[in-house]
Amino acid sequence: MKLRRHLLSLLALAASVSAFTAPAVAAEYKAEYRMSLVLGPPTPWGQAGKMWADMVKERTQGRINIKLYPGVSLIQGDQTREFSALRQGVIDMAVGSTINWSPQVKELNLFSLPFLMPDYAAIDALTQGSVGQKIFATLDKSGVVPLGWGENGFRELTNSKRPIKSPADLKGMKIRVVGSPIYSDMFTAMGANPTQMSWADAQPALSSGAVDGQENPLFLFTVLKMHTVGQKFVTTWGYVADPLIFVVNKEIWSSWTPADQAIVKQAAIDAGKAEIAIARKGLVEADKPVLKDIAGMGVTVTSLSAEEREEFVKVTRPVYEKWKNTVGVALVKEAEAAVAARKK
Repeated sequence: MKLRRHLLSLLALAASVSAFTAPAVAAEYKAEYRMSLVLGPPTPWGQAGKMWADMVKERTQGRINIKLYPGVSLIQGDQTREFSALRQGVIDMAVGSTINWSPQVKELNLFSLPFLMPDYAAIDALTQGSVGQKIFATLDKSGVVPLGWGENGFRELTNSKRPIKSPADLKGMKIRVVGSPIYSDMFTAMGANPTQMSWADAQPALSSGAVDGQENPLFLFTVLKMHTVGQKFVTTWGYVADPLIFVVNKEIWSSWTPADQAIVKQAAIDAGKAEIAIARKGLVEADKPVLKDIAGMGVTVTSLSAEEREEFVKVTRPVYEKWKNTVGVALVKEAEAAVAARKK
């Protein structure tokens, strides 16, 4: 019995010494990580993904290699499935749209509340303040690791029929909208006929005249030369803006060393700041050269006056109030206070 106890104690000692002296085993890294994007370069959105991937590869000395999959090709172009695919591990990381992820994360509908954010300072007040921190905490609880903010920009209205200066001008017009219910509610309230479809389907629909118009950041108009698919009228109204979020799947994140996690996070922050500057270029300057470029394509550009904009605010206010409850009344109040207190 004594001999048995002695042998057991020796075995326990050997095991403890072995555990103490064994080298730490590094997590096994994948040869390549898959990043999902709706739009690729040369759009600002695509550049965000490329800059992030390039920074990560350089700063990790090639330990983390990222391949871009624009057109949400990992999920056959269905952009509203992207967040679910991220949680399931079909996608490793993404620079994603708050709009596309809002069906799964209701708080993200905050940025789609009509006319909440009147200018770029308002966007920054939300994403860079306590509201942004709370949204990140919600995303973390939802199964992804949020790291930084980017920007798709204010969504402006284009169409093939006529200048839009009032809700009456939209009456009966077929407008392509993203697959988030709040957009159908907004355009219905304005008298239009909203049609939900992915961006992959939207381009041929515009070309054929199956839809009359669409709403998107203006960089898309210039990059895709949308005047060639019948979009002859642009209205700048700044009714909603779409921040982008840099995220990583939780299992992928936990497989990296703390040092590499810090590198990936800082790269996301740096790429986000650079991409926001790119997205706003030509629109924050006093003469707004992007609008001049679009007008130079033979397009009629209409910028709403404060009084004209107020008409749209009034007709969409019931939608705002309805969706305030979906987003969360407390979060909306905090956002409204942040916008009111912003530095202009």
